[in-house]
Amino acid sequence: MIALRVLLALAGVALIVAALDAAIRTFVLPRGVPVQLSRTVFVGVRKAFDLLARPSRTYEQRDRVMALYAPIALLTLAATLVVVVWLGYTLLFVAVEDAGWTDALTTSGSSLLTLGFERPPGTPAVVLALTEALCGLMLLALVIAYLPTIYGAFSRRETAVTRLSVRAGTPPTAWELLERAHRAGYLTELDELWQQWEEWFAELSETHTSLASINFFRSPNPHRSWVTAAACVLDAAALRYAVVRVPWTPAAGVCIRSGFVALREIADFFDVEHDPDPSPGDPISIARDEFDLVYERLLAAGVPVVPDQDRAWRDYAGWRVNYDAVLVALGGLVMAPYAPWSSDRSVARRLPPLRRRRRGPRPSVPAR
Repeated sequence: MIALRVLLALAGVALIVAALDAAIRTFVLPRGVPVQLSRTVFVGVRKAFDLLARPSRTYEQRDRVMALYAPIALLTLAATLVVVVWLGYTLLFVAVEDAGWTDALTTSGSSLLTLGFERPPGTPAVVLALTEALCGLMLLALVIAYLPTIYGAFSRRETAVTRLSVRAGTPPTAWELLERAHRAGYLTELDELWQQWEEWFAELSETHTSLASINFFRSPNPHRSWVTAAACVLDAAALRYAVVRVPWTPAAGVCIRSGFVALREIADFFDVEHDPDPSPGDPISIARDEFDLVYERLLAAGVPVVPDQDRAWRDYAGWRVNYDAVLVALGGLVMAPYAPWSSDRSVARRLPPLRRRRRGPRPSVPAR
């Protein structure tokens, strides 16, 4: 009998520690650390939403469903942590009081929710009740503090995405951004844009790994997404170097590097398979004939282009290979809306399978 009570106590402590560890790593720790309990909850809720947002539905219907995924998954995680703590302390009350399961569940629930309608008899049980009430208040405080933080980061992210639609349309495309810049006369003055998005990518890397649920919060406009916006800016910067004949400046290259580093770190957090050190000649999801169409379109729009189209393709592919695989994978992960050269490459509209990514040193320079 004593051995059983010891086992119950150890199991209860293990549950409580697991819940508090998940809460601290998810809501407090300022770095991207995958937590198995949190991941299990989010993956489980995602599978349910994938059934509701089945491919047979229109995109608008699936978007309305998926808009609720991140908020519901986040609330489900909070509720799961509360339930795990409740069950953990229930096991402790059974071990300490040698009481029945019904009494232990009632005492644990009363203590966790600070209702106070059930007072445990002995001093050890009273101490357990006080610590459980403290755990309940801590979990509540963490959730309350977490929501303003995540919505602040979401607002900053979406402000830039919305501003990009003015320059690149909806859905955004790199060639539209370059054409409008040419027509408006600031094609040679895009360095400020690249610098702004360099900062945006730096913040994206920090917020979308330390606040992982924000990846799945969808834009207010169903046809916009942080993934398609990132693709537009990165492709525009790559085309600026490979195709557009304007004086060279380093800002676009720094923006590209900031972008693919951010996307790779987010992909690493979700354990998405990718090559951390691609070669310039590796295949990309963009076909040569697609590139040629964009080249001809820019030429027809009066944008100054380099004369060697073959060299332009090799240069563009050398830049694109740095972010191509992770961009396509993240588009499928968040079920991004349709946009050329980004989410239209994402065949899977669900969480990618958990695979070990190819290990290797991080590249010190871009492949191009």
